[in-house]
Amino acid sequence: MTTAENAMYAYVGALVDELARSGVGDLCLCPGSRSTPVAIAAARHPGLRVWTLIDERCAGFFALGAARASRRPVAVLSTSGTAAANFLPAVVEAHHARVPLVVLTADRPHELRECGAPQTIDQIRLFGGHAKWFVDLALPEATEPVLRYARAVACQAAAISVEAPAGPVHLNVPMREPLVPVFVPEQIPPEGLRAPDAWDGRGGGRPYWSSGGARKVAEGPTVAALAQQLSGADRCLIACGPGDDPELPEAVCRLAALLGIPVLADPLSQVRCGPHDRGVVIDAYDPLLRVGRAARALAPDLVIRFGAMPASRPLVQYLATHAATVPTVVVDEGDGYRDPSRLASQFIGASPAELCRQVAARLSDSDREGPAKRRSAGAPRRWLRTWRRLGALARRAVDDRLASLDEMFEGKVFAELSRLLPDRAVLYVGNSMPVRDLDTFFASTPERIRFMGNRGASGIDGLTSSALGVAAMGAAGAGPAPPVVLVLGDLSFYHDMNGLLAAKLHDLSATIVLINNDGGGIFSFLPQAGYPEHFEALFGTPHGLEFAAVAKLYGARFERAASWAEFRAGIERGIANSGLSIVEVRTDRGRNVELHHEIWGAVERALGTEAPRAARGKGRG
Repeated sequence: MTTAENAMYAYVGALVDELARSGVGDLCLCPGSRSTPVAIAAARHPGLRVWTLIDERCAGFFALGAARASRRPVAVLSTSGTAAANFLPAVVEAHHARVPLVVLTADRPHELRECGAPQTIDQIRLFGGHAKWFVDLALPEATEPVLRYARAVACQAAAISVEAPAGPVHLNVPMREPLVPVFVPEQIPPEGLRAPDAWDGRGGGRPYWSSGGARKVAEGPTVAALAQQLSGADRCLIACGPGDDPELPEAVCRLAALLGIPVLADPLSQVRCGPHDRGVVIDAYDPLLRVGRAARALAPDLVIRFGAMPASRPLVQYLATHAATVPTVVVDEGDGYRDPSRLASQFIGASPAELCRQVAARLSDSDREGPAKRRSAGAPRRWLRTWRRLGALARRAVDDRLASLDEMFEGKVFAELSRLLPDRAVLYVGNSMPVRDLDTFFASTPERIRFMGNRGASGIDGLTSSALGVAAMGAAGAGPAPPVVLVLGDLSFYHDMNGLLAAKLHDLSATIVLINNDGGGIFSFLPQAGYPEHFEALFGTPHGLEFAAVAKLYGARFERAASWAEFRAGIERGIANSGLSIVEVRTDRGRNVELHHEIWGAVERALGTEAPRAARGKGRG
């Protein structure tokens, strides 16, 4: 920034410039008057990509998806009043999912607050505890101390947003008129400004200040104690829940292979699929653990959990059943206590990937230093073989039943996608039934599939906008953009239909698989289904909407897949072509429940007497 028309533009110019220097490369905004200075400053800045959206709720989730995809903080800007309040759902999700956002809300100056001024609400700590950090910024001045202040606050906001646990920060920006870049010479200091670093920032585009940003590493005694626990366990289990560390898959699988530990990998952990050694990965634990005798027989003696809680209810119930007598260690870089079951016996605040590498190195060093102190590897190897054998039987039973199924079934969508998605594809999945069907039916593959979902607060709003935010980062990056496929239900689609406009405005490409069962399908699996006199009106909530008309409104291609051949062709066309494609799969809620139970029954029959054999395999080798 070398010139500014007035104090306002000097101030917001410094703020925006420092956000860009601190790693914020994208800013999503909605049109508004009070936010004009920040919007113009961002549009002028060569280091920022500006994404204009119209609906603030959509903009918040679009920024969330962009931040997920880029693993960098993304800024989102609103004007004052209720516009700012519409960011709340995305801020809540970002808080719980640990996604870095810098939320900028324009505000009226202090003299216009609490006096009935239009488009003015109380924006102080508007997002409450869901924002990691909040600042109600000083009013703009073009003085050395205030320009330094603006730059320092921007640096701190970007740094705090990415510090573990990552999350949203909120900067409330009160501004006086003039809001447009009108030249006001008396507001600009003379040429002899004594501190050019305050005016123009550090030389070479460096941030005004920077923080270390180092990953959290467990201390030696903690590593030694965990290594000893693992060495003494014959039936250890690793559970990987939702996370997005690209280093975790290789690190956790290497440690598990070293010790003969099965890894139950939620797809959203990024461990289930990829080119890493997946010999220890169990991908059919969800149907397997629905078989009661198998869940009882496969009793661990130590559980290590990385990431958030998995989506699979059978897995969560299995862990809870054994937690009373089995030590459970939760590893979380954010020092968080993500254990809704309240059954963990130990928390380790460290990078999961780095901890795996540290423990593996310590165990390898112990073996090299002399005779191995670890117990015989026989028992854990048998334990791993048992999990692999039962997991393979469960997977084969699921696949065989799906292969014989011609009718459109929600679970088969994910089995088909596991074979259709190319390397480096992104699969964004909706909540309620889709994320659970993903876990059950998406088999492990060597392709590098990046799985994403809004599992922080697990809401059904904002999914389309989030997925298109991911697509925007691919479109704006170097090289071919990875294909983005979003799978969601009809109510989730309805909740965020406004989000479809982003694809048209910014020429984005994505394929949406719309599973349309005309209502809330997950409720058919819940106890509410036992009250038919009220079920449809209160929970099923059929809407009867024809979504082809929605696709036409937003300029998207639309096709309804009446067969699996049509589904496969629709997905392949969507991935190959540019623009937005919607492939609708119509299902029946009642029949969907029946088919799920049929498949679980097929798994139970396939296991036969194998589960009791697993129980007889207990003990040390």
